[in-house]
Amino acid sequence: MKQYPETLIPVILSGGAGTRLWPLSRELRPKQLLKLNSDQSLLQETAGRLGGRPMVVCNQEHRFIVAEQLRELEMEPRAIVIEPVGRNTAPAVAVTALLAAPEALLLVMPSDHQVRDVAAFHQAVDQAIPLAQAGQLVTFGIQPTEANTGYGYIKCGDGFAVEKFVEKPDRATAEAYLASGSYLWNAGIFLFQAKTYLEELVAQHPAMVEQCRAALDQGGSDLFFFRLAEEPFAAISGQSIDYAVMENTSRAAVVPVDMGWSDIGSWSALWQESPHDGNGNVLLGDVIAEGVDNCYVRADDRLVAAIGVRDLIVVATDDAVLVADKAHDQDVKKVVERLKAVGRSEASQGSRTWRPWGWFQTIDDGHRYRVKHIQVNPGAKLSLQKHWHRSEHWVVVTGTALVTCGDSTFTLRENESTFIPAGTVHRLENPGKLPLRMIEVQSGEYVGEDDIVRIDDDYGRII
Repeated sequence: MKQYPETLIPVILSGGAGTRLWPLSRELRPKQLLKLNSDQSLLQETAGRLGGRPMVVCNQEHRFIVAEQLRELEMEPRAIVIEPVGRNTAPAVAVTALLAAPEALLLVMPSDHQVRDVAAFHQAVDQAIPLAQAGQLVTFGIQPTEANTGYGYIKCGDGFAVEKFVEKPDRATAEAYLASGSYLWNAGIFLFQAKTYLEELVAQHPAMVEQCRAALDQGGSDLFFFRLAEEPFAAISGQSIDYAVMENTSRAAVVPVDMGWSDIGSWSALWQESPHDGNGNVLLGDVIAEGVDNCYVRADDRLVAAIGVRDLIVVATDDAVLVADKAHDQDVKKVVERLKAVGRSEASQGSRTWRPWGWFQTIDDGHRYRVKHIQVNPGAKLSLQKHWHRSEHWVVVTGTALVTCGDSTFTLRENESTFIPAGTVHRLENPGKLPLRMIEVQSGEYVGEDDIVRIDDDYGRII
């Protein structure tokens, strides 16, 4: 890994609604937290692209997954900043600029992009550093390969100069840009000094900077996170860096780079970026294909058989199945909107839910009962808690469990079990070096997740 000076700080923006790659991605686990084309998530690939100690900006719901994925890389971030509400990229980066030293170089990267040629990315960063040190706001431009209307465009001037930014043109305009050869796609990656960015933002949106400063001043540390104060941050009029700064600044520069970039903005884009078989197919998981061409078929937990089809997206998770023509895969967002409109949980979460200690997955659910598969990470423990309306049976599948039940503390090993009566104070811990996996059977008049009274919690949670 190429080593950069401490003054160069990676800033990773980890937002996202989890709609474009539904049902694999969900609101509570958007695409940057998924392993799509490698054994690392897009967030992990982004963090590893430059190394060092990044600043990460994410939301409340994703904070523990983000921290765990960085821990898997043995990477200690400078800060994980929690936004109380999403306000787009301009204020998110302003917060990191206020936290950094004025002369620090901030390399701003979305967490959900793919870069196949990391060496080319490093070369572009090397080109951009002296420009940023000279007080310019540098963006990285991608040579367009199609008249894509989903990207912003940059018209290049002389040298590294930017003549203008254009945000998501219509089809005819995009085709004209592609034919002219004078435009690049805006990758949403930036390099600038913290003070330069703040100077430009103050000149154009002074209230935004003051609100970000107030959110920092009134915020505070929460375990290994920094939580922004909600009231001043929520009052910000959210804007992207492009709209808030880059489109109106005289200090913009662009460094062209051919680095195998994609924002994985749709299932067809993921199909394009994935290795194909001889028939142009991407087949992942337990898939049987007969007479299938140019399809993306993914089976996460069951057999999927496809026969005599072409140009389709087929994605089967344990709780949903998507079948879409590749030409209409942008309409996946409409499906998610319909699910939200009728209150379907599949819009926001899958059957597996992540917690700071590990995860649980609901495997059966009915009247007065629920069955879960639970994993507790090595050294982790759940809160000391009780439930008013349900009792629990625990069966250890693998690993070792340290159980507190009332006044007793004891160890359970593989194929051993225990019973937790309703109203009894209890705790589950994993004292071992391997993940603890167990089956939990809940029974009672109410088995909702909100039937919990936390008495002591290592993660500062109340409910």
